[in-house]
Amino acid sequence: MKPFAALSLLLALATSIGSSVSGDAMAQTRRTNGGESTDSSSRNTLTLRYWQAPSVLIPYLSAGTKDWEASSPSLEPLAIHGPDGDLIPRLATTIPTLDNGGVSPDGRTITWTIKDNVRWSDGSPMTAEDVIFTWKYCLAPGSGCQERNIFDDVVIVEALDSHTVKIKFTQPKPYPYGVFVGSKMPIISQDQFADCLGVVARSCAEERLPLGTGPYRITDFTIGEDVAYVKNPFFRGAEPYFDQVLLKGGGTSLEGAQAVLADGTADYSWNVQEDPQVLKELEALNMGRLIVAFGSTVERIFMNQANPNPTLGQQRSEYNNGENPHPFLTFTPITQALSMAVDRQILAEQLYGFAGKPACNIITGPSDYVSTANDVCLGQDIAGANALLDANGVVDNDGDGIREYGDVPLHITFQTSDNPVRKATHDLLQEWWGKIGISTDLTLHRADVFFGGDPALQKGQTYARFFADAQMFSESTTMDPEQFLSGHVCSSIPTSENRWSGSNVSRMCNEDYDRLLLKLRQAPLGPERQQLVKQLNDIIVQNGYIIPLVSRSLPSAVANTLKGFVANPWDSQLWNIDQWSRL
Repeated sequence: MKPFAALSLLLALATSIGSSVSGDAMAQTRRTNGGESTDSSSRNTLTLRYWQAPSVLIPYLSAGTKDWEASSPSLEPLAIHGPDGDLIPRLATTIPTLDNGGVSPDGRTITWTIKDNVRWSDGSPMTAEDVIFTWKYCLAPGSGCQERNIFDDVVIVEALDSHTVKIKFTQPKPYPYGVFVGSKMPIISQDQFADCLGVVARSCAEERLPLGTGPYRITDFTIGEDVAYVKNPFFRGAEPYFDQVLLKGGGTSLEGAQAVLADGTADYSWNVQEDPQVLKELEALNMGRLIVAFGSTVERIFMNQANPNPTLGQQRSEYNNGENPHPFLTFTPITQALSMAVDRQILAEQLYGFAGKPACNIITGPSDYVSTANDVCLGQDIAGANALLDANGVVDNDGDGIREYGDVPLHITFQTSDNPVRKATHDLLQEWWGKIGISTDLTLHRADVFFGGDPALQKGQTYARFFADAQMFSESTTMDPEQFLSGHVCSSIPTSENRWSGSNVSRMCNEDYDRLLLKLRQAPLGPERQQLVKQLNDIIVQNGYIIPLVSRSLPSAVANTLKGFVANPWDSQLWNIDQWSRL
């Protein structure tokens, strides 16, 4: 593999790109909807860089981490995950358990108590009715809610009084903390969004700045660009140090890293996914530091099980109950061979360095849930991949160097978000897959659209409305993998009927998987549950629905003058922004 360009050349390119933000531009005053100004040159302004710019500030309408992050200084769930994966109360007074009576003895209900004097950022009270409304908001037909499957086991969300909410499940829940926990499942205001149920949810979210209960309130938002915040005067906690927060979206990950580590124009830069050697050279300038924390994030390839042929028109990539299968990626030996041909050691070492490790599973943590049945993937096997294809009659019939399955050439259209590490990953895959007679070409999409765009309008540009044969990005799980694994059942396939809101983007449908998932939902914490998680992981991996590549951290660039940042691999990196200050 050819090395990345020299650091000096990369920095020169970064400063010349039109989307970059210079020190002068970063210091400009911005007039916000609330009448406040955000001046990033102020000592009391916290400047954040997110090269994946936010697209929408209601997390339910996006599966993009960038959008959950951008909303998290303002919108809050009942509880969050801390840096060690432990649950931390946020809007709730405490974490409900069997011992404290918050979880019923039969495991069918969980009762949350909301803290006193919680107010929205306009001063109005936040109550149990807002929690109920948030549930209804997600389930409203046509809403495009990306977390719909998490409510599959919920019978009802009801208010016992203005500060107490009971959630009833269809069956005992060994781990009842999937609902309204974490930055992607915050509570939203009923008064503000009562008229935004269903198909109008997206347009409402784009027109209205959401009220929040967190330490900062949103005062301005430009879709695909910036978000501005000021202190929330109604925040129940200690007053945060910074008067203002400016989240600058767009540009490249290199520009984001440079802003913190070289230019000093930002305090924090998220997910600086760049060549590790370049990042280390930037860190050596001693203006900032790189911080990583490994959790359960895995860079992976999703293999489309539906046919994405453009000649299908409106039926392109529609699953149609299995009546529109992919012409060759549903044949398991082909996807197995694709996985065997990958050298994960090279991917991890050369493209991720300190921030990556080879991965053979989609569930890489916690350790009790990690399968060992797929460890053979740690070694590349080109010869074995070729032999597997030969043995299954997938051969090059016309001598052009590309194998055929039946009469269909094995050519893969491949899409991902536009960043250098992902492009370099594809280039290596292209080389390795070429050695087993499978060709590929790459389409790069803008990250803000790919992860947060409206699939109904931006056809083929979002990962949910999957118009390629394969696509690559990272996903992570929570401390208990049930919530993540439940998103891969047949009923979670994105379709035109559900406005492409399902999380099963591979369009996999496996009866054995769905059956085991039902068992997992009932299995108590312990060995039986751990074994079921491993089996579900193995079905996905061994059938080639998803090919895991690298277990990766989310590297952050943090200015040496910023105090209080603690990396969190289980939730938003801004989880404790109210505790950040400047040295």
